[in-house]
Amino acid sequence: MDAKQTIKSQYLAALEMLKQAIERCPEAMWDVAGEKNKFWLIAYHALFYIHLYLQKSIQEFKPWSKHQDGAQRPGAVPEKPFAVYTREEMLDYLAICQEQVAEQTASLDLEAPSGFEWLPFNKLELQFYNIRHLQQHVGELFERLGARAAIELDWVTLVPDSQAKK
Repeated sequence: MDAKQTIKSQYLAALEMLKQAIERCPEAMWDVAGEKNKFWLIAYHALFYIHLYLQKSIQEFKPWSKHQDGAQRPGAVPEKPFAVYTREEMLDYLAICQEQVAEQTASLDLEAPSGFEWLPFNKLELQFYNIRHLQQHVGELFERLGARAAIELDWVTLVPDSQAKK
């Protein structure tokens, strides 16, 4: 068994599920006025942390070019409102995260420390932690789409490498 290939596979499957949620979200649900944790903000939060925790350390992390400081923390009250990320921007960032999965998982030292002082475990556990976090928010968005718009989405078991960015 190739642990790195398994990690990569599960990241890509979870990201594909997030992609479904982003693509299928009705425009009326994307940025609901008065909603504390807007759909786009949850999607951004999930992608930000996938991107961050795929890096070797916080020092090596380079935020997405369209990053808005604080947007990675849903529920935080910003000094000024965030510009709403569009569906296309979220899909672009998702594609970057898919690329990061492919690039970073291949070179993981699974025995090394997490690289993030607030996460006191090794890189192997960090990958489980990161995928679990992503899937929590995917489930949240799937539930929101199902309950509010009767939109059913598919479970993704595997994503062939050749289809990861389609």
